[in-house]
Amino acid sequence: MTPFPDLLLEPLVRAALAEDLGPWGDVTTRAVIPAGTTCRARLAAREAGVVSGMQVAALAFRLVDPALRVSLHRPDGSRCIAGEVLMEIEGDAAAILSAERVALNFAGRLSGIATLTAGFVAETAGTATRITCTRKTTPGLRIVEKLAVLHGGGFSHRFGLSDAMLIKDNHIAAAGGIRPALAAARAAASHMMRIEIEVDRLDQLAEVLDQGGADVVLLDNMDTATLTEAVRMVAGRLVTEASGNMGLSRIAEVAATGVDYISSGALTHSARTLDLGLDF
Repeated sequence: MTPFPDLLLEPLVRAALAEDLGPWGDVTTRAVIPAGTTCRARLAAREAGVVSGMQVAALAFRLVDPALRVSLHRPDGSRCIAGEVLMEIEGDAAAILSAERVALNFAGRLSGIATLTAGFVAETAGTATRITCTRKTTPGLRIVEKLAVLHGGGFSHRFGLSDAMLIKDNHIAAAGGIRPALAAARAAASHMMRIEIEVDRLDQLAEVLDQGGADVVLLDNMDTATLTEAVRMVAGRLVTEASGNMGLSRIAEVAATGVDYISSGALTHSARTLDLGLDF
């Protein structure tokens, strides 16, 4: 996929660098490394996975020193094996050392998300079901974590509260029921706004289908047999999304029900960091 403009990612990387460098900068490097020392460093994978965060890592090095030469060997979205060099950085040794941890933190975290997502996607093979992430992201890092899901072959749910309507159980309770909630949402939505509504029982789904007004129905915390019946009831009239308790071991059987999407917060909140390292 086409890289995002650095303009959108730079504020996150600047904040991380400022947090790490603190008010006095890298005191160890300044004390130990003679001024003008140059070197070549290799950022490598210590285990196999799907690469993400290379654009962000490269940006971290360039923000510390624009003169650093960054060579990318494995782009975001590609697979890597253990020991494979993903990126080389050449130039001022102090600058490389000062950016190292921020670059590795981003790249390891995002590659972990991409790798877990790819595992979920693999479980949907032979079906039309798509894997999508949620808003259960690290505060402040949503854009890069959702990018990592895309690098792993998944899709993004709404980015935030403003780009789509999702009527959840608490909205329904506060609005007085499914019918008034859907009617109010449809009256307020522009022609560009999609409406999704959450149900966890088949009688609620029947009410949604009878009322009309929704574009997508979120089938929440249903067992596989109930999901199968729900997809049959919808019969293509709405986009279907299964959510709740969607661990890796369950994805294949849920995809076999015919749901259009499976959403899982685990993609971003429970991914293990991929082990990467940087050596001179």
